[in-house]
Amino acid sequence: MRFANWEFFFLLLLLIPAIYLTFWGHKGGKIRFSDLSALKKAGRGGRWYLLYIPFALEVLAFIFLVIALARPQFGHTLREMETNGIDIILALDTSGSMEARDLEFDTTKRTRLEVAKEVVANFVKNRPADRLGLVVFGEHAFTQCPLTLDHGVLLNFLDNIGIGHAGANATAIGDAVAIAVKRIKEIESKSKVVILLTDGQNNSGEIAPKRAAEIAATFGIKLYTVGVGTRGKAPFIEETIFGKRVRYEDVDIDEKTLTEMATLTGGRYFRATDTKSLTEIYKLIDQMEKVEIKVKEHMEYNERYVPFLITGLILLILSVILQNTLIRKVP
Repeated sequence: MRFANWEFFFLLLLLIPAIYLTFWGHKGGKIRFSDLSALKKAGRGGRWYLLYIPFALEVLAFIFLVIALARPQFGHTLREMETNGIDIILALDTSGSMEARDLEFDTTKRTRLEVAKEVVANFVKNRPADRLGLVVFGEHAFTQCPLTLDHGVLLNFLDNIGIGHAGANATAIGDAVAIAVKRIKEIESKSKVVILLTDGQNNSGEIAPKRAAEIAATFGIKLYTVGVGTRGKAPFIEETIFGKRVRYEDVDIDEKTLTEMATLTGGRYFRATDTKSLTEIYKLIDQMEKVEIKVKEHMEYNERYVPFLITGLILLILSVILQNTLIRKVP
């Protein structure tokens, strides 16, 4: 809201002398009486204060008319966003090793996959102008969600994946990258990116990881690889007849291959050993793959002085009517 002619509010200063003259400055007429003692004892009745109602109405009318003269306007912002968004495929490992709980180690805390899903979801929410897609992989690899600007749909797909979604006993890293490349290679965009998160090494699928990275580089697709998990043995929770038990297993990440894959495409390899570092990695990638957004903004205003004008005139008319009827003064 704004006032187009706000300088008219200075007229409200005229109310100060008007109020002063009405209550303190007016002496009134003189009428000769032989004795005023009886009138002094009588005091002022409640009806005496009714004499000020017309004046109060006139003050209110004046305020409303001044507001109308100041031209109140209500507006809304119109924004036009121009951007050449980035196309990003998120490749997420759902193999059995992602059930390890070393990122937040506690028998009651979350698995690697649960932590990764939360971090990826936050990444998605920070990229409103980009088309995003989701590939999941384990023994096999497939597209869970094609590239879309409807990030609500993508987040629903992400929320519904779990351990073993694409097979639990192996990891097809090369196939995952190849499928991501297939989804993104023919699309025209300013930048094409695949972000692959895994905690293992390639031991399944038909395409070798390095070969998949070479294909990605051919199409100008940048690959960021993220290895997730602590070094050494990782804790797993298993159910036994005696309740939950912690089991430790070696989960080896092929960091050499993941680094080579990223380097071949002009990307980078990252290692996340806890939730904080994983979060920071996705924030860093988010900053590295920013796209310029141009926003044109202007305001449209609509006049809203009419209700104030009408209210002021009604109050003024009401004051005149009262002064000539119910609260009429004797000359």
